[in-house]
Amino acid sequence: MQTDAPIGVFDSGVGGLTVVREIIRQLPSENIVYFGDTARVPYGTKSRDTIINYSEQIVHFLMTKQVKAIVVACNTATSYALDVLKEKIDIPIIGVVQPGALVAANTTKNGRVGVIATEATVGSGIYPSVIHGYNPDIQVTQKACPLLVSLVEEGWTDDPVTDEVIRRYMDFLKKSGVDTLVLGCTHYPLLRKAIGRLVGDEVELVNPAYETACSLRALLKKEGIYRETGEPAYHFFVSDGAERFSKFANSILPVDLVPTRLVPIENY
Repeated sequence: MQTDAPIGVFDSGVGGLTVVREIIRQLPSENIVYFGDTARVPYGTKSRDTIINYSEQIVHFLMTKQVKAIVVACNTATSYALDVLKEKIDIPIIGVVQPGALVAANTTKNGRVGVIATEATVGSGIYPSVIHGYNPDIQVTQKACPLLVSLVEEGWTDDPVTDEVIRRYMDFLKKSGVDTLVLGCTHYPLLRKAIGRLVGDEVELVNPAYETACSLRALLKKEGIYRETGEPAYHFFVSDGAERFSKFANSILPVDLVPTRLVPIENY
């Protein structure tokens, strides 16, 4: 496989850009093809079969770009579709749950971990399952926060309305006594400042995006397809709202983007 081939990354919308941001920082020579399913966001309220169907379409599209590896930069898609996708493609593919769960298990000091995520991710039970695989004695408390994805997609990352929504969701922390909180949706790191301010310094926030980039680098090196040098190229595709997506992406990524292109993803 060509070392210069790009890495494919996908998410339901803009949340996966938090993973792309970390890949750019930690793997600065890698080429990236990103797809954001902005026409069908959010995934967190969809059924398992629908999430799998959407994910398969996106992977088919990414494979037409001759990607060498794929990152499922969506917790919901990781929860329901990752194992299915692994059976259907012959290139390395990783999700975002396992890296974040491992760090959470290693970070907690009192054995109490909180997870905020979409309804689908919480319903899948994947975070408690993976965390208990590392340490069965850890108490995991989950909270579905469905409104947060929509607020991020609206660009309301620094807004009193968003602060109030986060405050209401975070009430569960007071009762659970967690000292570690997993941001179990790739949209949530874009609200990290507000979440951190509201939960306080005594709760450690775990951003799976950072850990996923670390895992990706290790995987590429293991497979002998890590691109160590060279000028990278970045290509971004969405299913709707290309101009709006580009504006948002340019506000959070450390690079200037080429124009985002629309893809009729249902055709794949």
